[in-house]
Amino acid sequence: MIFDAFSPKQRLALQWWALPDYHHHDAIICDGAVRSGKTLSMSLGFICWAMANFRNTAFAICGKTITSVERNLIRPLYDVLQDSGFHVKQFQSKHYLDITAVGKTNRFYLFGGKDESSASMIQGMTLGGVLFDEVVLMPRSFVEQATARCSVPNAKLWFNCNPENPYHWFYQEWILKKEQKHALYLHFTMDDNPSLSEPVKERYRRMYAGVFYDRFILGKWAVSEGVVYPMFDKNRHVIPQQNMPAHFSRYVISCDYGTVNPTSIGLWAEWHGIWYRLKEYYYDSRREGIQRTDEEHYTALELLAGQLPVDAVIVDPSAASFIACIRSHKKFKVIRAQNDVISGIRHVSDMLAQDKILFHESCHDIIREFSQYCWDSGTVKDAPKKEFDHAMDDMRYFVSTVLFGRKDGFCAISLPR
Repeated sequence: MIFDAFSPKQRLALQWWALPDYHHHDAIICDGAVRSGKTLSMSLGFICWAMANFRNTAFAICGKTITSVERNLIRPLYDVLQDSGFHVKQFQSKHYLDITAVGKTNRFYLFGGKDESSASMIQGMTLGGVLFDEVVLMPRSFVEQATARCSVPNAKLWFNCNPENPYHWFYQEWILKKEQKHALYLHFTMDDNPSLSEPVKERYRRMYAGVFYDRFILGKWAVSEGVVYPMFDKNRHVIPQQNMPAHFSRYVISCDYGTVNPTSIGLWAEWHGIWYRLKEYYYDSRREGIQRTDEEHYTALELLAGQLPVDAVIVDPSAASFIACIRSHKKFKVIRAQNDVISGIRHVSDMLAQDKILFHESCHDIIREFSQYCWDSGTVKDAPKKEFDHAMDDMRYFVSTVLFGRKDGFCAISLPR
């Protein structure tokens, strides 16, 4: 194989196991910026190490889901391995690969470590090594169960990730204790990927802001603090009526439902790939002194929609009674919102940084909440404070479900008219 296209740090991630200076290491950890090339160089190195040192041995390649493993690792690797003389046979329904080279064959099982129950899937196996792609997205129980399976002599562990909160268990237990764990630690930036041009790097720098810029561009294990969306700028993101598009291609409504807490509902419209929050309904029963029923909130939703052809109403998944109320009227399609808070906040941050979501000047409550919605510095992991978050939540439901939704979700109802 020819490694001329690899940077020195990528080459070390690929070849460290074959270099005398690193023979005493039991693991490698590669962290840092997005698009730094750490995943490809590490995954290729993992396969080369396994094939050079073992035969008829089982290994594990782990990601948050099996789908993400196949997309992020196996597909990019497949052609490279085939072109380099490896024979790869994939058993997709059984989630493993058999790889053969120079008369030796090893089996590579694919695992998803998405929650605490995932640990049971790998329990009882005997492995020669494990590769963890984006290890910070996996529960500790799964990672520890997988590492415990590596009982074959000369087994090694391979970890890669983008940084998270410095209180994250992986940072505390592995990166801070790398010498104790006999782990080689390599920190990557985008400059370690020679295939990225300066314009491409600059495009990625524009995509992130705040804590996500610190983590994904600078590669820092940064604490989340201050306002959640520091990239929000009234001069950029708030649009006066005279500057609004005259026409829109489709409409969606998003809703965060509350009884004692406020209910926030937003009407969104798309034009040329940009989504505008046209109007909103925000009802705070504490401020008003009286609670509203589901039917009263539904009446407000209908008034917000008017005669517009709304594709769907994206609703807080915990609002069972309001979802039932909307469905009982048989006017709007209802979709339960995707509700992963941190990934949703990151998606919203990305869209704000790229000016893909904008706000009509009349949307006073969501504009107000942008300046009040803050990280909770009293927690050891990323979490926003549970206050001034109602319009923030309905926006997050919209972005996560419509702009970043599953292929079996929103797109099923966004057909051309």
